[in-house]
Amino acid sequence: MSQPEGRLGAEWTDGGVRFSLFSENAEGVELCLFEADDLGRETARLPLAREGDVWRVDVEGLEAGRPYGFRVHGPYAPAQGHRFNGYKVLLDPYARAIAGDVHWCEEMYGYRGGDIHHSDARDNAHAAPKSVLVDSSFDWEDVSPPGTPWSETIVYELHVKGFTMRHPDVPEELRGTYSGLAHPAVVEYLKDLGVTAIELLPVHHRVSEQHLQMLGLSNYWGYATIGFFAPDARFSSRGDRGGQVDEFKEMVKSCHRAGIEVILDVVYNHTGEGDFRGPHLAFRGLDNRVYYRVDPKDESHYVDTTGCGHSLNASHPMVLRLITDSLRCWAEEFHVDGFRFDLAPSLSRTESGFDPESAFFKAIAADPVLSKRKLIAEPWDLGEEGYQLGNFPKGWTEWNGEFRDAARRFWRADFSLAAEFATRMTGSSDIFEAGGRTPQAGLNFIACHDGFTLEDLVSFQHKHNEANGESNKDGADEDHSWNGGVEGPTDDAFVSNMRARRKKNLLASLFLAQGVPMLQAGDEFGRTQSGNNNAYCQDNETSWVDWELAGKNESLLSFVKNLIRWTRARPAFRRTAFFPQQSPVGAEKTEVIWLHHLGHELMAHEWDLHYMKCFGFRLREAASGDLFSRHGGRNRGTFLVLMNAHHEAIPFVFHEEDRTKRWTVVMDTSQVDEKGWTWRIHSGDSYLLAGETLALLRARNEPPVARGETIL
Repeated sequence: MSQPEGRLGAEWTDGGVRFSLFSENAEGVELCLFEADDLGRETARLPLAREGDVWRVDVEGLEAGRPYGFRVHGPYAPAQGHRFNGYKVLLDPYARAIAGDVHWCEEMYGYRGGDIHHSDARDNAHAAPKSVLVDSSFDWEDVSPPGTPWSETIVYELHVKGFTMRHPDVPEELRGTYSGLAHPAVVEYLKDLGVTAIELLPVHHRVSEQHLQMLGLSNYWGYATIGFFAPDARFSSRGDRGGQVDEFKEMVKSCHRAGIEVILDVVYNHTGEGDFRGPHLAFRGLDNRVYYRVDPKDESHYVDTTGCGHSLNASHPMVLRLITDSLRCWAEEFHVDGFRFDLAPSLSRTESGFDPESAFFKAIAADPVLSKRKLIAEPWDLGEEGYQLGNFPKGWTEWNGEFRDAARRFWRADFSLAAEFATRMTGSSDIFEAGGRTPQAGLNFIACHDGFTLEDLVSFQHKHNEANGESNKDGADEDHSWNGGVEGPTDDAFVSNMRARRKKNLLASLFLAQGVPMLQAGDEFGRTQSGNNNAYCQDNETSWVDWELAGKNESLLSFVKNLIRWTRARPAFRRTAFFPQQSPVGAEKTEVIWLHHLGHELMAHEWDLHYMKCFGFRLREAASGDLFSRHGGRNRGTFLVLMNAHHEAIPFVFHEEDRTKRWTVVMDTSQVDEKGWTWRIHSGDSYLLAGETLALLRARNEPPVARGETIL
């Protein structure tokens, strides 16, 4: 199929506005205009002329903020995959802003009486959200994107609303909004924490499903997109008639001015229209067979690789264009720095399954704008062979769930995890090295929005999702036997101290590992969701960050700040190449050596010992590499990372090369001070490593660090 010329959506011209809509199978299209102050009042219907498969009309006398929609006529024949219904007002898939919520009623569905094969002839204009004309001009004031290299990137995952709703320094009227996120107190916190990029949970305009509203809940996370070009009006303090667009841009500009990148979690694998029984909001009524993957065995149903009842048909050229046009809009008009693709394998599926050479990947790679943005894949979906970790093209970074699982299990003292954990700590070369990729192909994390917070991970044996209305059957089931049967808050000092140590062990593992670290918002000071590990529908204090905890857990917060600053400044922990597979034992050029706690280099058979729960590694910075050069070589050094997942203390005997050195104990998770760090000198033949502890040591006879910086 040849690509139609010209821009799709609403485009300002010298004479007014040109509306252009793609629909391959439609028989007629009408533009519907509505009153600016009354979204339900339709004032005009104008027919669009067909030019190939694009329908167009030019309209004079319109102004920014004007609501509009489309009525698309054609066959209503679900058995043939067609769902056209001209009684339903539909959103423009290219709309830059969307106004109004869905008012759930029977008219919002294309069928009636519960039978999808019988079309509904009732008008839904009074209940449907509307597209809005937007003036896209904006003054960026020469503020440029930071352009942080992957090797120096620290990602911080947050929800726009939840991050600021309870922030005491954000004015009440700005809490939960893009302006709240751009508030100086919030931006300064991010800078002080040391993160370089915020990854926002979905900010494309979304709908909240009817069944959630009936339960008094809503789609809080936002994984129910209905507007791929429109900032979600939920987070706007300036209304929904286009003010959300400038407000979002102001937020990006504020972050960029502070040197912080903005990455969007984008959902192109499915939409908010749900399964075959879902409503008529946009794509289903625009051209169902084009936008969705209909089931060849029953074209009234969909192929579902997403778990949401349907899959977007990214293999169709015009749907692929919709996706790339959307990405380019966010990159060029909104100055966004990168994208995290939800259920990414679903976007590159063909009839034969996941295809790393698919049109989707080729389109991204060939685009001069998108290919230079940060590209992050959630490397799994619910289709056949849906787990595709490590199979994405060069230039992509992938959420590394293997790191998460190995770190959790090792520190839980599971048997036979040492070798697996060591591989994850050194960048997961077994997963990512093929094809010339680097450690930055893996984005490591301990916790994310989908699952327990870090605090809840070490505090609850079982999930507590009762408030979600699904009898606690939703969310992942995990064994957290390391919690010793004590759940939730406790006044027991021993339990409290052990939970604090476990959090530090996991966080230290995250930031000392090779790869790109991602921290979930609030985990740096103990944010809790009271055991709910699937809070997608909890738009309340369950999900909102409680900033009082930052004051109550200053030691943990300081610990994380120190970790971030320390590892960002040391090239040894931000390598841009994997360690050599074979290095001469004891040679000066050796960069990493694995150490047994009895003082010798670990031998191959010892990795397989099921009881191996205490080991370490020596890391020596090579005098080469871009990161090393940028830091002027000042932080070149020799480091020991010692890890003991056993519950009892173990004397860690130094390797013979290390016994004559004097060491600075940079960090010991069992002995942090009130500032969350460990500062002391150590010498001798061994180091007493407390139970469930990670220690980081630096040789003191290394070259000095920068002037004015404390030698750690």
